[in-house]
Amino acid sequence: MIQGWLAPHGERAFTAMRVVLGLMFSIHGMQKLFGILGAQAVPVASQMGVGGVIEFTSGLLIAFGLFTSWAAFIASGQMAVAYLQFHWKFQFGAAFFPVVNKGELAVVYCFAFLYLACRGPGPFSLDAYRSSR
Repeated sequence: MIQGWLAPHGERAFTAMRVVLGLMFSIHGMQKLFGILGAQAVPVASQMGVGGVIEFTSGLLIAFGLFTSWAAFIASGQMAVAYLQFHWKFQFGAAFFPVVNKGELAVVYCFAFLYLACRGPGPFSLDAYRSSR
């Protein structure tokens, strides 16, 4: 019953998810690059700075649905690296689990962006607008 009621709204819900994910991801980049919301800016020439550039630009591209598959694929890879290098740190035992090493958000972003890269931006995006012209 609920599936029949919700199914017609799937594309709009997918678009809302894409936009929210992209904007949230870009805010992480803004924290690193501009030191907003209580964060301290990092040098752009550092690994964290490059991560901030990727987060900021790919997040905005994903939110607007422009070059979405490429941006999401790069963002997914960045989150995989973030999890491996900064959360898991290749430790075994309990430290492997995201709930222990505080890597849940990196794992969720990684797989959400991987899904976006595979699925594409959807009909309500700049990519769809560009391909219709």
